[in-house]
Amino acid sequence: MKDVMKREVETVSPDTLLREAAHKMSAGGVPVLPVCDGATMVGVLTARDITVRATAQGRDPRVTRVREVMTAPAIYGREDQDLDEAAELMERQWLHRLPVLDQQMHLVGMVSLPDLQENFATARAAPRGHGIHHRRRMPGGWRSTRERAGERR
Repeated sequence: MKDVMKREVETVSPDTLLREAAHKMSAGGVPVLPVCDGATMVGVLTARDITVRATAQGRDPRVTRVREVMTAPAIYGREDQDLDEAAELMERQWLHRLPVLDQQMHLVGMVSLPDLQENFATARAAPRGHGIHHRRRMPGGWRSTRERAGERR
């Protein structure tokens, strides 16, 4: 996964105010922020955590800390994980973005469904021989190379 993930990842600390985290999400155009205490990821904050959980609990974003509404423990992938495994994990958990951790459990990147789909499309473009159409598990289900080729046209 380390070849596909984005290494530049916006994060917040558990003590960040919810309003500040929401601003960071909005400015960066990202619906999820890893929550890190130093180099260790302790959870994730999603737009849903803010809009549903915090609102339902009547939390004031000007005084509420990320730790009070974040999702923990977070689901994550490993940098040495197979891309097919990561795609299956994301599909099973209904995730569009997956934080990526190294051997020491430190955040090293983030992978998204479009990142994986782009990688699968690149792999598909490589010669496979004699018109055989392979089937491959992709986020969203099984698709043949012929079906995926039609989607990109």
